[in-house]
Amino acid sequence: MELIDRYFPWSIRIIIAGLFLVSAYGKVYPDPSAYATISTFEVKQLYPLGFEELIAKFFSRTLIGIEFALGILILLPFNLKRWVIPGIILMLAVFVVHLGIQIATVGNSGNCGCFGALLPMTPAEAIAKNVLSIGLLAFLLWRYGKTLPEKNNFLALTNVTTACILGMFMFVPLYKPTSSPLPGDMLPAMDTTAAVQQTATTPDLTANAATTAATSTDPAATAAPAAPQGPAPTKSGFAKYYPDIDKDKKLLCFFAPSCDHCQATAKELTELRKSTPGFPPIQILFMDEMPEVIPDFFQKAGATYPYKVLEIIEFWKAIGDDKNVPGVAYIWNGNIVKFYHEPEGPTAFKKADLKAELKK
Repeated sequence: MELIDRYFPWSIRIIIAGLFLVSAYGKVYPDPSAYATISTFEVKQLYPLGFEELIAKFFSRTLIGIEFALGILILLPFNLKRWVIPGIILMLAVFVVHLGIQIATVGNSGNCGCFGALLPMTPAEAIAKNVLSIGLLAFLLWRYGKTLPEKNNFLALTNVTTACILGMFMFVPLYKPTSSPLPGDMLPAMDTTAAVQQTATTPDLTANAATTAATSTDPAATAAPAAPQGPAPTKSGFAKYYPDIDKDKKLLCFFAPSCDHCQATAKELTELRKSTPGFPPIQILFMDEMPEVIPDFFQKAGATYPYKVLEIIEFWKAIGDDKNVPGVAYIWNGNIVKFYHEPEGPTAFKKADLKAELKK
């Protein structure tokens, strides 16, 4: 029993520290600059709560900094019972209330964002995790409160917290620096197996706005125009990116250059295009996340397509806050006939399903 009392308090502290440190790291994973991941966290988690764009930028970095700080402070001997553990319990309780409201309003679906993209978790799973953590901390205070170290050093708490928050603002600036143009020798390889060759030009990437990045001649684009048919013409809302998007059949894809699921979807689209006569032209909107790997993206896709690179916030506004990558929108005369918008699940892209839709 004495051995348990000696090591069990430390076990709880290490578990809680690990949860907070992994949670904070998950919100900046996997982008090396972390800007894409943290911007996604803002759009998916903070915008639905009513945060304005600038306030969301400050709040997200501050929140992640506090998570890092609490993960460190619970391992230190300073003000554990008075400030650190109560502060952790309060933060977890706030998350539980928020997740409960989310389940009540939109249901228990999607990734709650607690661990970012590192460990996807539903709201109900996150509530269970937070309630269990609160229980462990409450037991720690009740059973071992008298033996916990309690050095009174409020300055240490503020210094660690301030350093973590400032570190987040330094590591992830509020605005992403302007992307550099891709050099000419990094152009993607051509699809030499296609019936009609495609061409591409070097893109000029800029932040905070959509920029024209490449042009190509798609085989479907050079085919004879289809006879007038299909639904009544309307506006899809994407004409500001591609002026011809609302004419006839088009496929508008939303991809992140480094996303494995996006690369696999692009490859499947290439295979489908080769085997399907009259396949609609493919146009791509890339998230400005590691744009330097776009040439490699097209090599894996097996073909090059017209594309533009959008600043991250603009990208999520274009695809929709409730959607995820890879996104593939099948548009006919401006009508969005089908929109695939998640890596896995009922709305994920499926070759057979799109082929069936195209035959209708």
